[in-house]
Amino acid sequence: MLRVAFGLFCSLVMLYAEHSPALAQSFPNKTIRIVVPFGPGGPADLAGRLIAQILQAELKQSVVVENKPGAGGSTGTKSVAVAEPDGYTLLLGASSTLAVVPAIMKSPGFDPVKSFVAVSRVSDSATILIVHPDFPANTIKDLVAYGKANPGKLSYASAGAGSQTQLEPELLNAKTGLGAIHIPYKSGGEMATAVLTQQVQFSLPDISILLGLIQDKKVKPLAVTSGARHPQLPNVPTMEESGVPGFVTGYWTGIVAPAGTPPEIIATLNGAIVRGLKSQSVQDMLARIGGQTHPSTAEDFGRFIATEQSKWIQIVKTAGINPE
Repeated sequence: MLRVAFGLFCSLVMLYAEHSPALAQSFPNKTIRIVVPFGPGGPADLAGRLIAQILQAELKQSVVVENKPGAGGSTGTKSVAVAEPDGYTLLLGASSTLAVVPAIMKSPGFDPVKSFVAVSRVSDSATILIVHPDFPANTIKDLVAYGKANPGKLSYASAGAGSQTQLEPELLNAKTGLGAIHIPYKSGGEMATAVLTQQVQFSLPDISILLGLIQDKKVKPLAVTSGARHPQLPNVPTMEESGVPGFVTGYWTGIVAPAGTPPEIIATLNGAIVRGLKSQSVQDMLARIGGQTHPSTAEDFGRFIATEQSKWIQIVKTAGINPE
């Protein structure tokens, strides 16, 4: 199912590329590389491949995606922080890497504000707590009751230690006394598979890889972490509605470049991305996997990253996690 959804998405972005106008630019004149700091198949990977197709179509230059997972996304993120600031190496950043990792790690090897220059925000979506259909819980209250009645027997999957997908369950642990044990994987796709195969009892992946699984009743959604119910899953309550006050998070992605990248190059990249994201075909693509486009100016995205970093620092404190 995950492979089918991923294949459909790739077909859609190729269709966009074939019908989008290209612009002649002095930049770029060689291949652009977008580093995705997670494994293939997850929400960051999908966003990275979408932006690669947009840039390739808009700038008439080849663009490749390089998956570089590890350390909750910090491995790939660090590699871009020290790359040549010439516009040819970009990072598909996300809330997990540009806000969560710096809040949970004392020395992640990069500063989300100082190490990069923002290019554009890309998308917004939600994370959803899912369980296997056979698991004896239909609500968050049921899940908490199970965890308390079966200490040490409840586990959750994440996309890696220090990632947003670890911190959200730990926030749930702190707020409810759930007592779930962390089992790290490498991507959102692996997280969903871990629930499908009952290697773990639950996970909190991004909605982008879940809609088909939920519709086919392969997994059971208990709650979304956003402040409001998701428009495509109106019957799934929020965490706050489920009795966990103050549990409001989201998943966002965006493109950043190494600090020092010339402003004119940032402007060229921003213009191409914003044009592509405003395309109705691109908006429809993201809607099919539960996301929304969110093009922005470089300056607005930079301010947003700083605000999100402060927000997650506070969440880390609430979760009772000491940065390591």
